[in-house]
Amino acid sequence: MAIAFVFPGQGSQDVGMGAELAKAFPAAKRVFEEVDEALGQKLSVIMWDGPKETITLTENAQPALMAVSMAVMRVLEMEKGFKLVDKVKFVAGHSLGEYSALAAAGTFSIADAARLLKLRGQAMQKAVPVGVGAMAALLGVGMDVAKLIAADAAQGDCCDVANDNDPGQVVLSGHKTAIDRVAEVGKKHGLRRAMPLPVSAPFHCALMQPAADAMADALGKVAMKAPVVPVIANVVAGPISDPADIRRRLVEQVTGTVRWRECVLAMAGAGVTQFYEIGSGKVLSGLAGRIDKSLKAQPVGTPADIEAAMAGLV
Repeated sequence: MAIAFVFPGQGSQDVGMGAELAKAFPAAKRVFEEVDEALGQKLSVIMWDGPKETITLTENAQPALMAVSMAVMRVLEMEKGFKLVDKVKFVAGHSLGEYSALAAAGTFSIADAARLLKLRGQAMQKAVPVGVGAMAALLGVGMDVAKLIAADAAQGDCCDVANDNDPGQVVLSGHKTAIDRVAEVGKKHGLRRAMPLPVSAPFHCALMQPAADAMADALGKVAMKAPVVPVIANVVAGPISDPADIRRRLVEQVTGTVRWRECVLAMAGAGVTQFYEIGSGKVLSGLAGRIDKSLKAQPVGTPADIEAAMAGLV
C-alpha cells in the first residue's frame, strides 16, 4: 500500500488548532515556539485564544496552518519514530499547504516556511484593494465547463480558474464585477450554484501578480534542499524535486490554478491508495473521496488522530 501525506490550505484554520498537540507533546510545543520566534509575534496565542477574525487574517492563517502541520510531523518523527522517507511515496499541499509539504520533506526550515508564508499572506492582501476582487465556488460543474463560464463572465475583467478541487467543485477568482456575473452566465452551461466565498482577496488569479513578484524576491533569498520525497506541485500536478524548479513553481502558484484534483489523480495513478491529511481539519480527506471513491483518507491533526494513524504507519 503506497501512502501520500497531504497538507491543508487556507479555510482549515480554527481557534484552538494545535493547542492539544502542544499540551500533549514537547516536540509539538517546540514547533509553535520556533514559529513564534521566527515571526517575532505570539502567533500561537492567537491560534489558541483567538479571536477568530484575527486567526482568519491571511497573514496569520497561512503560517499558523503550516505550524500545526509541522507540529504533527515533528511528533510523528521525534516521538513516534516515523520516517517520512521510508514510508511515504509523495507529499503535496493545497495552495499554502505546498509550503508545509516542502518543509516536511526537508526543502526548507520551519522558520523559513513561517517567514515566507507571513510575507505571502501580506503580499496577497496588498495586491488588490479590499472590495475589488472576489472568489466563488462553482458547484456541479467540472473544469472544462468552469473555463467556459470564466471566459463568458470576464467581459474584459479578470476571471480565472483558481482551484480545481474535485469533479464537481471549481473555484473562480478575479474582479468582483466578473465574479458577480458568474451565476447568471453560468445558467446556460448547467451551473447549479455559484457560492461566493468569504475571502479578503482574489487568490490564484492574474490580479495576484504583485504578490508573485514579492514571492520571487523572497524565495530567491531562501536556502533550499531537494525534498527527501517527491512533492506534487499544484501548478503542474506532477512531481518536482529540483530547488530551482521548486522556486519557479511556488512563484507561479500565486497567480496559477491549484490543480488539486489532478494532483490527487496523479498520486493515485502512481499507486497511492492511502492519504493522510497532516494538520488542521479534514477538507482534503473529503476531497479525496470525491475525486476517487476507491481512495482512503485519514485526517491527522490531534493527539488522538496521531495514535489512530500510527496503526497504519508502522
